[in-house]
Amino acid sequence: MATVEEPRTFIRPDGKEKVTGTGRYTADLVLAGELVAKFRYADHTHARITRIDVTKARALPGVLAVVTHEDVPDVLYGGMVKDRRLFARDTVRFEGDVVAAVAATTAAIAEQAVALIEVDYEPLPVVTDFEAALADDSTLVHPAWEEYEGNESLGRHHNTVGYTAIVKGDADAALASADVVVRGRYVTDPVQGVPIEPRAVIAQWQGDKVTVWTSTQVPYAARGGVAHVLQIPESHVRIIVPLLGGGFGAKCDFHFEGHVAALARAARRPVKLVFSRREEFFAVGHRREGMVIEFESGARSDGTLLARKARLVLDKGAYCGEGGFFSEMAAMHALGPYELENVNIQSSLVYSNNQPSSSIRAPTAPQVCWALEQHMDELAAALGMDPIDLRRKTLIETGSVTATGQVLEQIAMKETLEKAVELIGYGQELPEDEAIGVAVGWWPCFAANSGAYVKLNPDGTGTIITGAQENGTGSVMAMPTYVAAELGMQPEDFSMLYQDTDAAPYDMGSCGSQTTFNSGRAVIAAAVDLRDQLLDAAAEQLEASRDDLELVSGSILVKGSPDKSVTIAELAGEGTFHGKGAGEVPFAPEALAEGCVGQSGLESFHAPQLIAHAVRVRVDRDTGVVRVLQVAAAHDCGVILNRMGADGQVYGGVVMGIGQALSERTQLDAEGRHLNAHLTDYKLVTASDAPQIDIAWIETDTLNAGPKGSKGVGEPPCVPTAGAVANAIARVLGARVHQLPMTPERVWKAGQ
Repeated sequence: MATVEEPRTFIRPDGKEKVTGTGRYTADLVLAGELVAKFRYADHTHARITRIDVTKARALPGVLAVVTHEDVPDVLYGGMVKDRRLFARDTVRFEGDVVAAVAATTAAIAEQAVALIEVDYEPLPVVTDFEAALADDSTLVHPAWEEYEGNESLGRHHNTVGYTAIVKGDADAALASADVVVRGRYVTDPVQGVPIEPRAVIAQWQGDKVTVWTSTQVPYAARGGVAHVLQIPESHVRIIVPLLGGGFGAKCDFHFEGHVAALARAARRPVKLVFSRREEFFAVGHRREGMVIEFESGARSDGTLLARKARLVLDKGAYCGEGGFFSEMAAMHALGPYELENVNIQSSLVYSNNQPSSSIRAPTAPQVCWALEQHMDELAAALGMDPIDLRRKTLIETGSVTATGQVLEQIAMKETLEKAVELIGYGQELPEDEAIGVAVGWWPCFAANSGAYVKLNPDGTGTIITGAQENGTGSVMAMPTYVAAELGMQPEDFSMLYQDTDAAPYDMGSCGSQTTFNSGRAVIAAAVDLRDQLLDAAAEQLEASRDDLELVSGSILVKGSPDKSVTIAELAGEGTFHGKGAGEVPFAPEALAEGCVGQSGLESFHAPQLIAHAVRVRVDRDTGVVRVLQVAAAHDCGVILNRMGADGQVYGGVVMGIGQALSERTQLDAEGRHLNAHLTDYKLVTASDAPQIDIAWIETDTLNAGPKGSKGVGEPPCVPTAGAVANAIARVLGARVHQLPMTPERVWKAGQ
């Protein structure tokens, strides 16, 4: 293992158009004759629809289409549970439910038409307390839930859409024998993704086929969604993603492409939807889930962990979407990267009439890590131990066996802790209003199939064709680098054709920190295939053995005979060389089945990424204002292939984690409606708030992982940040804040 020190620089092919403003995002595109789309949203957060009348809207001059549930097939859709209709038919379940959609010649006319749509409702009991929704006598958000098609592993019951239990040993008996037992309850508010680019969709039909330009992170999921809700073949749907202005998970899953495609079909004209900032907050079925987290842990006096019990309740909101596995993710994070022999983790994902939650950067991890790492510091205090020493004694290492039975290979958890402690100067004397807190965490690599093509052009340059997405992942600079290394060329020799479902093979999208992990393997495999073809052709032309050839600087040379060579451009000819490759799912460790309930494939963390953050803060006791002064971030993400890109992920993730720690929260009223659906009151961390961030990479050449032993990078940086901030705050105050975010009001109150 080695700590990476010096950055390796690469140039992003899309960088210039982004920084100069010449790049064209979905909202910038203009199609001839395009119409403007507007939605009529629900007037209640839970109600039965008794009448919809669109007569006046359709009669308004300038309106070319009004679409309701009557104008599309009556099918349910959803990633893991099919529980939602494109347009609400009989019931609305949160304020962002779409009841109708309008396409008109101008935005003003479309808004006027939306207001003319008449909808009558019969209000139903509103379920906003997701913990209370667990009770068997609570109002059902989905009375017909048993009829929904869904993943059978989820453990659905009443309002519970996902249930996971992880049980090993006898936690109760172990707690009874412990020298010290600590209990804690922690509550987290929901959080928005808040990508600066608003959501935008354009749809255009040509005959019975539709092309959709959209700001999605998952074009293949969008293609499947449009085909399903409109009941047309997937081959009749083309999804193109122009420049994508960030997503942080909020642009995962299938959302509004189907609505706009339905409008465009009805209007027989191209239709464009661009969300307002308010819509971007409340209408999207993606926000970080609120949670209630309870821990009970026992230890021997020497710090040996004997047992942990946990109860987690997660707010899924009105619909499941692709986040049905979150109960299992939360349960794994409740274990944390610790050695545990006796555990009993109960995790429930619950329907409510709140905005649906789903993938936001490292779903479930920052909240559970924030609670667990505070809990570990509280346990250390009860034992009279330094919290770093407690972690040194209890963290996993190579060869450890997790509570679900996974044997861990080649990990550097303890090394990351030591590096973070070293970088922050842990133990230094500080002013009384400053302190250092430390937290650790882990995150899986998501293995999935992927494919790629690499073709040579007649001039000797190349084109990489991949389904990989680019919304900050760095694929536009990573993929050319991998191919160039295999072919003895330069990254600048390659262009990319990507984010187009008609051109590229399948990719799961920009989610799960998987782009390099999966698509990278596919691209390298395609480059190797192309290299083999070139070597065969060169061997024949040069009358040499393949074993005697090498690729150097755009040419194929005979070793020891530099005058015997042929350029790749000469071989390329009319562009007949094409390499193809598949990033097949690598070996995934199996967990023991016994003791695990609600398994959806995440009861083992494939090629786990390990993270330790140390944070120095200053706390104003009189106001409760917390200022993060310095963050030391140490990561084991396998072999680092692009230091500059990897560092960028950490900078962004840490700043996002600080926002989650101190200011970001979605505020809802008693009916589940947004109270701060705008950037004035939703407090994001800005550049002026960013602290000094020191980064260290502990490299491990990881088996069965991504290219060259790499792992994911994108999501882990925001996992332990809030926990480290919380532990630093507690050291200053001598008291803990058990609600997230730790706002000035909450910090001030805890310190009284």
